Amino acid sequence: MAFVSVPKDLTKVKNKIILNLTKRQLICLGIAAAVGLPFYFLSRELIGSSNAATGMCLLMLPAFLFAMYEKDGLPLEKVLKNVITVKFIRPPVRKYEVENLYEKKKILTKAKGGNVCGKIKKR
Repeated sequence: MAFVSVPKDLTKVKNKIILNLTKRQLICLGIAAAVGLPFYFLSRELIGSSNAATGMCLLMLPAFLFAMYEKDGLPLEKVLKNVITVKFIRPPVRKYEVENLYEKKKILTKAKGGNVCGKIKKR
C-alpha cells in the first residue's frame, strides 16, 4: 500500500490548473507572452534575431518574476510594497536624544546686590 504525505497546513497548498501552474502564474505568463512575442516578431528583421530574442527576454522578465517569485508566502508586489514602505515612505527609527545638562553653558546674571546669581558668596 502506498503512503502519501499530506501537509498539516493546507493554506500553503495552491490549486494547479493547467501544466502544473496556478491561475496567477498562467495570467502573468500570458501577459508576458502577449508583450514579448509581438516584440520579437516585429523587431527580428530590424535588429537581428539574437538581439530581438534578448529584448524579448528582457521585456518578459518582470512578468515572469511577478508570476514565480514568492518570499515567505508573499508575492513579489507585496514584497516590493513592504520594501518601499520601510525604506522610503516611513521615516527611519528616530534616535532618543536628550538635552545634556552638564554640557549646557550656564548663563550668569547679576542680582541686585552685585552678586552673580547661582554662585555662593565666599567669606
